[in-house]
Amino acid sequence: MRAVIVAIGVAFLVSLFCTPIAIKVFTRLKAGQPIRAEGPQMHQGKKGTPTMGGVVFILATVIAYVAGHLALTTLPDAQIAQVEPTITALVLLGLMVFAGAVGFIDDFLKVRKRHSGGLSAKGKLLGQILVGAVFGVVALWFPSTMTDSSGAVTNTETVGSTTLSFIRDIPALDVTKIGAVIIFIFVVMAATNGVNLTDGLDGLATGASVMVLGAYAVIAFWQYRHWCADPAYTANPNNYCYAVRDPLEIALIAGAAAGACVGFLWWNTSPARIFMGDTGALGLGGLIAGMAMSTRTILLLPIIGGLFVIITMSVVIQIISFKTTGKRVFRMSPLQHHFELAGWSEVNIVVRFWIIAGIGVAIALGLFYSDFLANMG
Repeated sequence: MRAVIVAIGVAFLVSLFCTPIAIKVFTRLKAGQPIRAEGPQMHQGKKGTPTMGGVVFILATVIAYVAGHLALTTLPDAQIAQVEPTITALVLLGLMVFAGAVGFIDDFLKVRKRHSGGLSAKGKLLGQILVGAVFGVVALWFPSTMTDSSGAVTNTETVGSTTLSFIRDIPALDVTKIGAVIIFIFVVMAATNGVNLTDGLDGLATGASVMVLGAYAVIAFWQYRHWCADPAYTANPNNYCYAVRDPLEIALIAGAAAGACVGFLWWNTSPARIFMGDTGALGLGGLIAGMAMSTRTILLLPIIGGLFVIITMSVVIQIISFKTTGKRVFRMSPLQHHFELAGWSEVNIVVRFWIIAGIGVAIALGLFYSDFLANMG
């Protein structure tokens, strides 16, 4: 627990105090956010606000991960933890950094062209597929070799699983390694685009991501406390355990990312002094996809990230309706812009959407805990 708390604190402080520096640097470089002409007219006043702020909380998360590992070295020998960096960390941080890099290219092109059209849709999609494929393969082909004091291997789990999962793996739904990678690519695409579409109002995506990542930190730490690789816990055959790989690593990274987003939110809340840009949105989406895979909660993700799903579906519904009937269901999509045009203030929309995000997180955590109680009974 100490390592997770250290990571959260370090990430928060780095993000909180480095974001103003990023604001000055990006302002000096004239890296201002171009605003779509077809978007809500009230957004034109945000033109020129520094973007690419996601660089700050991605960097803060990586720094906090290192700090958390330094804290791990002070834990008692009896503590079940892998002090050395793991494949799990490589996958999760790799997804965040490289998905963020795809977003950074998009942001850079927007700033350079002084136009809201950055990387082409095909280019962005290709980048998401490549990132998902590379880290999906790593997650499925590199099992753990964790050993106990006698040298016996106690954990041979991979980061991902070949079976679909809801609150845990569903053995009957084995999709093979290739199938699992294909599904993970889809999850990466869905999560990155979901966060990106939500990032339309000051602080909206940042605050929602804090809740989602906080939920994954709780889930992963609970799995760590009830881990199949912990002989002290599994000594009682009646104890229900989770067959995952490196849950403490997952909790540490999820907590660090949540803390970094809170620090960034200080400057990103209305009126935003900096935007996360596609750099931050795609980075967070990639990490959230990795969290779902590594905690074996793939099918629980649509509930945990319920707000992202609702906003994404509003775009899908709008497109289908317009192409089939020529009529729009919403005044504008994504959904947050519909309510802007309906007269809601930006702050009201953000807070109410945060409530929706919180409800999704609460339901997901309730389902997760209920499953644990049912299995322990």
